[in-house]
Amino acid sequence: MKKKKFIIKAAILCTVSFMLISCNPLENDSLSNSILILKNLLGTDLEGNSSNYLQSDVLKVDEQTGASYVIADSATASFEVQLLNPDTATTEPSQYNSITLTHYIVSYSRTDGKNEPGKDVPYGFEGYMSTLIEVGTVSTIAFIVVREVAKLEQPLVDLSEGRAEGVLQVIATIDFYGKDMLGNTVKASGQLTIYFANYNDS
Repeated sequence: MKKKKFIIKAAILCTVSFMLISCNPLENDSLSNSILILKNLLGTDLEGNSSNYLQSDVLKVDEQTGASYVIADSATASFEVQLLNPDTATTEPSQYNSITLTHYIVSYSRTDGKNEPGKDVPYGFEGYMSTLIEVGTVSTIAFIVVREVAKLEQPLVDLSEGRAEGVLQVIATIDFYGKDMLGNTVKASGQLTIYFANYNDS
């Protein structure tokens, strides 16, 4: 009988503890009362127009000199910060609910299952940022999604040197990380399709 009472008491305590220290399941069990929402993730087409994909030219040629070169590709992400449970909040949002984006991690994959970095897809990388987003506001930031060095390594260099034909389609997964003003970590993720090719510069 005593054992049953102990189990019941423990269950009640766990329930109360969960209610008092509710975590944010959308942010990998973060204890933050704020949620980071990725509203939009955009690349550019060959004309430089914003699009839901990115066309990446693996090799540029200067029309005046004929010299070849590579450039990094950037994308833009729009974020919004909201309270996790605005209907149950007892106070107005404060500066402690604001989120500072700190860094992001890019990884690449293919739909055919060939995902070895440096052979089938470019190597992933980590980039850093410092952008403050207040509750109820939307902030758009630009970031590098393909580095210059990736175009000098396999598999992209094979496209630029004619050892591969056509277009290489890759999915970039970007994980964005940040912290609220109390130091709790939050996360938001998105994906962007990239079409790599040695496009005609003219």
